[in-house]
Parts: sequence; C-alpha cells; structure tokens
Amino acid sequence: MLQSNNLRQFADYIHGKGAPLDNCFGFIDGTVRRIARPKTNQRIVYNGHKRVHALKFQSIVVPNGMIANLAGPFEGKKHDSTMLCESGLLQQLQQFAWHDGRPLCLYGDPAYPIGVHLLAPYRSLNITPDQHAFNKAMSAHRVSVEWVFGLMTNYFKFIDFKQSQKLGSSPIGKVYIVCSLIQNAHTCLYGNIVSDYFGLEAPSLQEYFQ
Repeated sequence: MLQSNNLRQFADYIHGKGAPLDNCFGFIDGTVRRIARPKTNQRIVYNGHKRVHALKFQSIVVPNGMIANLAGPFEGKKHDSTMLCESGLLQQLQQFAWHDGRPLCLYGDPAYPIGVHLLAPYRSLNITPDQHAFNKAMSAHRVSVEWVFGLMTNYFKFIDFKQSQKLGSSPIGKVYIVCSLIQNAHTCLYGNIVSDYFGLEAPSLQEYFQ
C-alpha cells in the first residue's frame, strides 16, 4: 500500500479536499490503549498524560480509510516521538516516500519532530494569520486518524474494557494488531467514514491480502 504511486494518489486526494499541503499522503498519530493495572513493573506502562496504565500504538491512516502502517505495542510511558524513532518509520520513509524526485510526507500533531517526510503544526505563540490558517486546515483533515481509532473501539468494544486487558494473561498487543487487520478488511468491503470523506475507495480484499 505504501508504494510511490499510491502515495502520490493519496496526496492528491488530501490536497483535493482542501489541505494546503500538496505532498501529504497520510496522517500519523499514537493511540493509548488502557490496560488493567499490572502487578509488577507498573511504572513502565503508566501513561502520565492520560493517568492510566496502558500500551501504545503508532498508526498511519491514509485517505482510503486504511491503516497503512501500525507499530507497537510500546510501553505506555513512551512519548510519540520515541515511538517514531523506535519504529524505524523515518528510515522507511526516506526510502519510499518520494515521487518524481520530490519528497512526500506525513502530517502529525505537535508531538512529532519536523523533517523532510514528517510535518506538524506551527508551534510558535506568535504565528502569523497564514500559519494559523494552515494549522486549522490541516487539523480538519488530520482528525481522520482519530476517526479510525473510534471505529476500532466501536467494532471491537472489548479492547476498550481495560479490566479484560491484562498483561501476562492475554496477548494484548497481538489482539490489537489482529483487530486492525480485520478493521482494514472490513474497510475493503464496506468503506468507512474516512474513505467517504476523502472520496477514495479502499482496495479490494484480494489486493489488500496479496
């Protein structure tokens, strides 16, 4: 799915929807999945921002509604920028996120470092009106990654019930990854809110699993 021609098409659809960037092919974000309080090593999985014990995953959502890349699980205490580094995603982007010699990029929230293949909102307190307009426009499209997180917990409600998510008792990370695959398969068959929003159909099941 993350091939140069596909990425160019994704970028065209995102830009066509009104995004100011014309080379952004998808949106990256981390999700915090709550788990039951473990008996040992509690501090490792404690997420201070959400004040919960959790595992984290890093996802890329593209305009056909698919989760194009999923990394994790990571310990709940880890920052999004740390997950990005440990996932090896930036190295992958350096290899394939190009089209006709021009870099293609992901867009994330302010937690991410800015680089050739990854952009985020302007962060200064004294941003210009044009920069504010840019942030607002890109934020309106970046929320699509959160829509997919919402679909996951809607279709697989048990992953949002923390008391059933016990480290050592069940393969929590693998379960979430499998749920993501099934979510993608469902999108191939029926589409979802993201593919409808951008007007781009997901691949067929045969194309996805080949």
